[in-house]
Amino acid sequence: MYRRQVHAPWLQSLYFALLPVAAFITAGVVGCSKDSPPAPGSTTASGAALGAASASDAGPALESSGSEPPAGLVPVSFSGQTITIWPYTGTSFNGVPSDPINLIFTGHADPLQIRAALLSLDGDRSAFGMPPVPPFNSTWSEAIGDVQTSYAEGAGWIGSVVQLQLGSYDPIRFHLRLFRTGRPFGTDGEWTLGAAHFEVLIPGTTEHQVLSWEFAQQLVMVDLIRSGLIPPGVPPLSGPINQAPSFREIPDFIYNLLPPELIGALAPFGAPPQPVSAPVPLASDGQATVLDLVTAPAVAIGSASQSYTLEFGQAIPKPLCSDGPYDWVYVTGPVEFGETAGVDEAGRYEYHTRISGRLTVTPVDITTSPPTPVGAPFSAMVSDVQSGFLDGGSESVQAQTKRIAPQKGGSELLMSSLKVAAPGPDRHRFATQCLQP
Repeated sequence: MYRRQVHAPWLQSLYFALLPVAAFITAGVVGCSKDSPPAPGSTTASGAALGAASASDAGPALESSGSEPPAGLVPVSFSGQTITIWPYTGTSFNGVPSDPINLIFTGHADPLQIRAALLSLDGDRSAFGMPPVPPFNSTWSEAIGDVQTSYAEGAGWIGSVVQLQLGSYDPIRFHLRLFRTGRPFGTDGEWTLGAAHFEVLIPGTTEHQVLSWEFAQQLVMVDLIRSGLIPPGVPPLSGPINQAPSFREIPDFIYNLLPPELIGALAPFGAPPQPVSAPVPLASDGQATVLDLVTAPAVAIGSASQSYTLEFGQAIPKPLCSDGPYDWVYVTGPVEFGETAGVDEAGRYEYHTRISGRLTVTPVDITTSPPTPVGAPFSAMVSDVQSGFLDGGSESVQAQTKRIAPQKGGSELLMSSLKVAAPGPDRHRFATQCLQP
């Protein structure tokens, strides 16, 4: 069982400094494993059946087959070859951007080869100026995170089967999602897309706040240089493909509570001095680093598992069926995370994730300090399940989410499912049910 470990004084100050800001996290926080705001009508992290409710119990559903490409496709050229991609990730097939694509891998760049290269490294990055404290001296491991989508012309919609982290879900980590396009590069290579970010967990929730795109982009580059699998020298950039000079932002009330040591680490990536009086834009130059893997790393056989529990204990905006900006609840209870992932003797990668919790939810008056109860407590059940695989000729990732809040007169429900497969079909479904007043 994973336990929170605070390894350095500035990490400890980070944890305690951020305790008060959890009350400002917006709707959706009872969703698990989230590091980006869900788009309207999109799925979040994933979920499984819980209790007697089924998808037919929810209201009218938004459904999509993933048959249409998103707007804003762009060409990326390298070494005389071109791929056309959507330069963002999403949480469904609706074309609403979530994260920028800031890494493009070519050559021996199957996600399993990239995964093998990163997992094989030690944590010594001192030659690149990284401090000897977590997560900067950590080693890579499997990551629990939302399933996200992207798009490549000729491949269609693609999913984040492989997710890796440097550091821990709690309190701070670098998080990398990899998207296999299946598009050839040269005679024996391929194109893979990557989306990386640096993020911190808001204590008392399961929600992350992204702190930097550029820092994570550089960190992955540094580690593939350390692996010896890319040519010497500074890797090229793609040219402008997504939003610049920034994409999304850090709320000022979170930014002003970050430890000075962390602000110092973020300063080369556009972080201004504290305090600030407005949200801080997340700097992004709109370009992806192109990493050409000229050598094929060996993919090791084996599996690993992880499990940990996060405790809710915050007043938050009501995440389901809210009546307005003053409709808040106080949520308490454990959320359990578990994952198994690995490569078998046939070279097939599989992972399975389950997130579950039974939370106590109490309506509160947020205009008082502290918030005071204004209704009877009720239970809310959270269940997320993900599974995915990659082998030589096919891949699939699927995620199911269920949120159930039984109350007097019925249950409030949120249900979603997402499947991205090659070969297809792809599908997404999102439905909610609210009690009638």
